[in-house]
Amino acid sequence: MSQTKTIEVPDIGDFKDVEIIEVLVQPGSEIAPEDPLITLESDKATIDVPAPEAGTVKKLHVKVGDKVSKGSKLLDLEGSGEAAGGADAPASGGGEKAESAKAESGAASAPKKAAAPKAAADPNTDSQCQVLVLGSGPGGYTAAFRAADLGLDVVMVERYPQIGGVCLNVGCIPSKALLHAGEVLHEAERFAALGIKFGEPEIDLEGLRGYKGGTVKKLTGGLKQLCKQRKVRVVQGVGEFTGANSIAVEGNDGREVIGFEHAIIAVGSQAIKLPGFPWDDERVMDSTDALDLAEIPDRMLVVGGGIIGLEMACVYESLGAKVTVVELSDTLMPGADRDIVRPFEKRAKKRFENIFLKSKVSGAKATKAGIVCQFEGEAKGLPEEDTFDRVLVAVGRGPNGAKIKAEAAGVQVSERGFIEVDSQQRTNVEHIFAIGDVVGQPMLAHKATHEGKVAAEVIAGHKVHFDARAIPSVAYTHPEVAWMGVTEEQAKADGIEYTKGVFPWAASGRAIALGAEDGLTKLLFDADGRVIGAGIVGPSAGDLIGEAMLALEMGAEMEDIGLTVHPHPTLSETVAFAAEVAHGSITDILPPKKR
Repeated sequence: MSQTKTIEVPDIGDFKDVEIIEVLVQPGSEIAPEDPLITLESDKATIDVPAPEAGTVKKLHVKVGDKVSKGSKLLDLEGSGEAAGGADAPASGGGEKAESAKAESGAASAPKKAAAPKAAADPNTDSQCQVLVLGSGPGGYTAAFRAADLGLDVVMVERYPQIGGVCLNVGCIPSKALLHAGEVLHEAERFAALGIKFGEPEIDLEGLRGYKGGTVKKLTGGLKQLCKQRKVRVVQGVGEFTGANSIAVEGNDGREVIGFEHAIIAVGSQAIKLPGFPWDDERVMDSTDALDLAEIPDRMLVVGGGIIGLEMACVYESLGAKVTVVELSDTLMPGADRDIVRPFEKRAKKRFENIFLKSKVSGAKATKAGIVCQFEGEAKGLPEEDTFDRVLVAVGRGPNGAKIKAEAAGVQVSERGFIEVDSQQRTNVEHIFAIGDVVGQPMLAHKATHEGKVAAEVIAGHKVHFDARAIPSVAYTHPEVAWMGVTEEQAKADGIEYTKGVFPWAASGRAIALGAEDGLTKLLFDADGRVIGAGIVGPSAGDLIGEAMLALEMGAEMEDIGLTVHPHPTLSETVAFAAEVAHGSITDILPPKKR
């Protein structure tokens, strides 16, 4: 007759108050003698605590992060009578595993990979894996590849035919391809002043779509090959949880139920569709539709003055459309400092038909003549009504957390569709993780990739956390705008003491040669002289912001940056010059007066 007993931490040698870095079982898990129950990590060793006998876990008394010693309660086990090492083995552990742990306590040892908990039995499961990744965007495929590199059996589920998610297929990559094409057109215009004249450009939309598609195909094809090389199985279809250890995938080949030991939710987000627009009319677009380049409209309205809306506005304007932007807030690119947005705004006002701030579209209807929009707001010259050939609605993105039946796995999802996680990307269900857009702002691919690595490494038993000091933001507009860390507006609002160094690109030989004299580089330093924020506007600002990010993460001071020899003439040296401005040692411009 089976009985339930409490399993305690056995004698693990000269250890006390050791942190639990992994709980390897859960209520309902069937375990055999010597199966690892938890993983402990001290400054000397990583230790697996084994099961003293076979049975079913009924209740856990510990969680990750708890500190335990000999005799600490671990779990309640309904035993089957099969003990480790035979019938005479002690009920609370020991044996060879514990003796091995004692031996390890005498010297430091390399961390061992923690074993993953076994998936709960499911008679309806068609296949099993150690790690299931739901979604193949930058966060998803990064998590899958990292987990595979750490020796885990990985399945990646993707609803669309091509892996890569929104970013590679209908987001970051195709938009950057089109933005590059648009910038080349602008460059050709500017070259007339340099004595080089080109003929009137001829836009071949089919060819441009082919260039965009080819760029995407190269990247997605490369990912497909990496999946094969890493033995990551890709299942195409819509995945939904059916339990805490299983997902059903509905695809063209039918239904497959996949059992897993761990899952990583990487389902991303989708464009928000504002009510009041005739969405059944193809002339009303979201960002995905806009990238299709169905046509170049004569007049186009962009609803939303954030990064996505402005990038697409730049694309269509460069191809010949008359673009109007309407934004509800009092500035373009909310969240960035005004001084780094101003050069873009100045250029946009010359090239766009209209920019209306503190305004909104109060209604829209489809007519034969176009999409008729009504406006409300405080912008000067704002019409009550106007007609556009195309309307792009780009007011943000919403998470997809509510679309995967996460409740079937016990995963908590907010009313807005977000999934809360801890610093190790764990959801409220210990063996299920979430990364990327679905866990919250900022919704950026580079945040998702780092979170994906953390989730994979935690599953593999590594003691890691997501602890980025800042997440950079980049608008790949003409010109580019990039910022990271504390903005100057935020520092003022929060009462943060700071020193500012601003270097105008009008004093940069490289910028002058590029015709980018209106750019600037700004660094913010705290009271100790360490970098806390940065903003850059101009060509390649998105590349340059990486140096400021590294300075922030490394705790660099203004002298460290200024004394680092940068190549000349380059745009990168404007970062060093900005630090010299803050320090007062700048020679390329007059140093600011000390207050």
